Amino acid sequence: MAPENENAVSREMLEELRAEHIGRLLLHAQRAFNTQAIEKLRARGHAGLGMAHTAVLPHVDLDGTRITTLAERAGMTKQGMGQLVSDLERLGYLERTTDPTDRRATLVTFTPSGWRFLRDAYDVKRELEAEYAALLGAERFAELRETLEALSEHGPRGG
Repeated sequence: MAPENENAVSREMLEELRAEHIGRLLLHAQRAFNTQAIEKLRARGHAGLGMAHTAVLPHVDLDGTRITTLAERAGMTKQGMGQLVSDLERLGYLERTTDPTDRRATLVTFTPSGWRFLRDAYDVKRELEAEYAALLGAERFAELRETLEALSEHGPRGG
């Protein structure tokens, strides 16, 4: 139970503020996009993918990326990223190889199945964007994209 205080914001106001929070709306929109994308990818044969994998795959460079860099880009610990990479290795999407620029380091790279995933993910992204454009109209969708880009530029760059 929250302590009562004459100067405190009422419980109703706090609930309203939480429900109308722009960050919450952005998070819900991101989750909805990711959920739809995963469903469409599963329909294309990528059955083992889950929401956690969306924290890894978009951050892997085409020529490979170190786990520490992936962790930084995704905003998570190196250990957590290592577990997700291991999971994606087990699923056949990623593999670890020796970094040619530093033989002591390891790069995470796409396997042939990972490359197939990338092509499918590109198609799914285009499909979802077309659905959003149909829902909002082309002009509003373009405005949404511009608005999201402006908001992304305003904050710290997460990759």
